[in-house]
Amino acid sequence: MLTKKQLELLTFLKNHLKKNDVPPSFDEMKDALNLKSKSGIHRLVSALEERGFIRRLPNRARAIEIIKTTAIEPSIKSVTETLPQRQFSPNVIPGNFPRAITSEDNEDNQIIALPLYGKIAAGDPIEAINDLSQNIAVPNSLLGQGDHYALQVEGDSMVEAGIFDGDTAIIKKCENAENGTIVVALVENEEVTLKKLRKRNNSIALEPANPQYETRIFGPDQVKLQGKLVGIIRKYN
Repeated sequence: MLTKKQLELLTFLKNHLKKNDVPPSFDEMKDALNLKSKSGIHRLVSALEERGFIRRLPNRARAIEIIKTTAIEPSIKSVTETLPQRQFSPNVIPGNFPRAITSEDNEDNQIIALPLYGKIAAGDPIEAINDLSQNIAVPNSLLGQGDHYALQVEGDSMVEAGIFDGDTAIIKKCENAENGTIVVALVENEEVTLKKLRKRNNSIALEPANPQYETRIFGPDQVKLQGKLVGIIRKYN
């Protein structure tokens, strides 16, 4: 799932390459998306690269190759037209997390039904999907005190922390965490990502656990914590 700006950039890249046979410059991309700085374009390009829509070739200027374009359909117009009906709110994690015990045979072996809210990027941020219709059964022994929820991991930037694409992350809701904690972070009030937290002075770094991806640094007003990782559930086929 791409944000509106990511989709706009992917569409612009496709059209520009088709018309000019060369990728646009960062300045051209910035002007096309009406952004104030190239740092925003860098963030969007990194997000598209991690989710496999584009590829940047090393040591070459303007070296962007489009790998897949399925996210371009439906068009940006149709996407923006549907947004009001969806009533999307970027702060996708509600504060009330009802627990439904589905097995009461043994209090030490209780099963808790946690809300599964959708996908989170173990890579550059993506929007989480606010789908309240899904739940996942989790052993009570995996949870501690507090409210918990689950998110499906998408991406490979946390593989060296043992978190893989397709895993289900069990998250404890919190607004603060210590350095080195793997957290759910809401970035610039519109995108959600799973990263290792590093705080220094007035900067917040979101670190991947894969050398192929870069650490990204934000100001304190750009990042809000929505939880910390407490467990991983993995299905083997």
